[in-house]
Amino acid sequence: MGKLRIEKSSKSNDTVTRTIRINGGTFDRINELAEKNDLSFNSVVNQIIEYGLNNLED
Repeated sequence: MGKLRIEKSSKSNDTVTRTIRINGGTFDRINELAEKNDLSFNSVVNQIIEYGLNNLED
């Protein structure tokens, strides 16, 4: 499995609002990625989730 590449992406109108809890260290890492790539926190979270779902072992 290749590494995740954070990319600039277009916004989707097909969204669902949901509250999740993540630990502080994970939040900090995602926030750093978002700032480094000039993206929103949500965009990075969605890319991480999509990558994980697309690369699940059977």
